[in-house]
Amino acid sequence: MSWESSVHYERLINEAVRADRGGVASADLLVRSFDFAVIEALQAAGRWDEAADVLAGAARHLVAGGAEGVVICTNTMHRVYDEVAAAVAPVPVLHIADATAVAVREAGVATVGLLGTRFTMEQDFYAARLHDGHGLGVLVPEADDRALVHRVIYDELVRGVVSPSSRAAYQEVV
Repeated sequence: MSWESSVHYERLINEAVRADRGGVASADLLVRSFDFAVIEALQAAGRWDEAADVLAGAARHLVAGGAEGVVICTNTMHRVYDEVAAAVAPVPVLHIADATAVAVREAGVATVGLLGTRFTMEQDFYAARLHDGHGLGVLVPEADDRALVHRVIYDELVRGVVSPSSRAAYQEVV
């Protein structure tokens, strides 16, 4: 959810639109970016209701601005998916686990390894959607490995750091 990942998402979306439509075509996007320090503080404090209010308010503003659909570009904040979807109904809100499950199934895979923040790996909002909603097996790392993955996300990746040692540690976790 940091700007480090948002930049990549917007680039990938625009590259796909240009590849599909050609020329100088690009996506007509409304983007809401957040001060990740604020969101991270809410997550760390377990203040999910407040985080839901922040994202639901942003989704309402996007819809008021003409958005015809909403995407929450972070696994962890799907913890508040239901609140966001309710805030903008009937405008669709894409659930990242549903899109992931479709891609996983198309690849012929039935069991996935789930890496993410400790919230995503340890709470049930994401894994249950994959398992209960799509019949996928979901594996999460052991506690020490979950702590390592979480630390790398918050101490490195959201700051734009991709270190060779952390890459190797992730490969070991996988």
